[in-house]
Amino acid sequence: MSSDIEIAQQAKLRKISEVARGLGLQEDDIALYGHYKAKINWPAMATAARQNAALLKPAPAKLILVTAISPSPAGEGKTTTTVGLGDALQRLGKRAVICLREPSMGPVFGMKGGAAGGGHAQVVPMEDINLHFTGDFAAIALAHNLLAAMIDNHIHHGNQLQIDPRQISWKRVIDMNDRALRQMVIGLGGKVNGQPREDGFDIVVASEVMAVFCLAESLKDLRERLGNIVIGYSFNGAAVTARDLQAHGAMTALLKDAIKPNLVQTLEHTPALLHGGPFANIAHGCNSVIATRLAMQLGEYVVTEAGFGADLGAEKFIDIKCRKSGLRPDACVVVATVRALKYHGGAELQALQQEDLLALERGLSNLERHVANVTQRYGLPCVVALNRFNHDTAAELALLQQYMDKLGVKVVLAEHWAHGGAGAEALAHEVIRLAEAGSAGASSMRFVYEDQDSLWDKLGKVARDIYGATDIHAPRRVRAIIDKLQEEGYGHYPICIAKTQYSFSTDASRRGIPHEHVLTVRAVRLCAGAEFVVMICDDIMTMPGLPKTPCATQIDIDDDGRITGLY
Repeated sequence: MSSDIEIAQQAKLRKISEVARGLGLQEDDIALYGHYKAKINWPAMATAARQNAALLKPAPAKLILVTAISPSPAGEGKTTTTVGLGDALQRLGKRAVICLREPSMGPVFGMKGGAAGGGHAQVVPMEDINLHFTGDFAAIALAHNLLAAMIDNHIHHGNQLQIDPRQISWKRVIDMNDRALRQMVIGLGGKVNGQPREDGFDIVVASEVMAVFCLAESLKDLRERLGNIVIGYSFNGAAVTARDLQAHGAMTALLKDAIKPNLVQTLEHTPALLHGGPFANIAHGCNSVIATRLAMQLGEYVVTEAGFGADLGAEKFIDIKCRKSGLRPDACVVVATVRALKYHGGAELQALQQEDLLALERGLSNLERHVANVTQRYGLPCVVALNRFNHDTAAELALLQQYMDKLGVKVVLAEHWAHGGAGAEALAHEVIRLAEAGSAGASSMRFVYEDQDSLWDKLGKVARDIYGATDIHAPRRVRAIIDKLQEEGYGHYPICIAKTQYSFSTDASRRGIPHEHVLTVRAVRLCAGAEFVVMICDDIMTMPGLPKTPCATQIDIDDDGRITGLY
């Protein structure tokens, strides 16, 4: 059996200019990065669209959100499903465009080994996509770190803004997992090296610049939002912004090319826009608003994903991205596997290939909660896409189907990993049925909380209604920060909960549906540029560490420049 990277390397790709022409893009609309990658000159297209109404689509595209059950070591295949569904829609005659996030090299070299789909449902060139791609993350890191450097430089040269070094919240970032960088002291070595203070690194995908980048509607909006970033407080308690430091113009200049969405293709030549990459466990987990809007202008069906399970990525897609942008999904796909459901039912990894109806029945509660969140809390029609494995038994499949029939949600077997778009045609038919049933999904979508709810009440509604928590808690110091943000006028912001992706609770070891759990917030971060407040729960880290055996140990390159080990 060929590996993912072998399948990708054996594929015959079309020139990206040909893929662009299929979307109606002209030569001047794209900037080539070799033969198989391009950036779309979105600002120029937006200007042309305003000047020529004929360029605007008369009817909006259908937006399909792909989410999943709680992740597990057994795997679910959300990105693979997103790609397979896009290919299947294309096969059925729909002009489909896929919207994904760009992979971070932290997980690529850490636990994932790649994040471009898998098997015969991949976006390509997968080596480039997983390693550097078009340099967007490097530009975001540079913009972020430029602001960090300007903060310390300002203090070194007299500190006119009276920035309190003890209250600087702006860390530095790097696109790598490195636990040794979480906490440090900088400015050592004498006066010439600046003032010593505590600092640390986050991973790039946790940067507020990344969040701003993905939520901005235009270059002008990007600059305005960057200027609003609060980096800390002065000695008299006043917020200090990037605009106060006059850093936001240069930061925007570093992002002028990165803000243009990246165009690639699937193995079946379906166009895919990859742009931005915030994680859903520590950030808001969605690709850029700009890319999604552009895809909806260019295609009939836009298939996008939100990170991790429907409790994390999908909630943030609804409560942050949709709230801020006005976008509305027409239907939702919840991805599951029999393997992962048995794991959530208590089966151990080494036993997942064996039939275990009891473990499956127990694990189905995890799928049920996610489906209920999508249909009852978010108000979206949904279908369950079951990624099929060869060792799934007929009895297991029948049990799953019977269970979901009682809930009124259809389960569709999908085999896109093995067969590409052809293996997801049944899923595509059901998605079309849901999306075109009077556009009920887009009009009935609901937020979990309202803008006027307090920050504390928003936290409680997500914890209780989505996670099933019995209560919420914050130490007195943290609760005081939340109350202070409320008093300072940030209470109307949505919240972005940073917690483990592996459980509805904040304890990664509690599988399935944990009962009697309390959501505890240990830290709070104001993201005034992104316009949300991050609630960091329990031991979640905004700078991950590498596992005992990182995927980097398997990645190599031969004498001819052929990369191996990505998957």
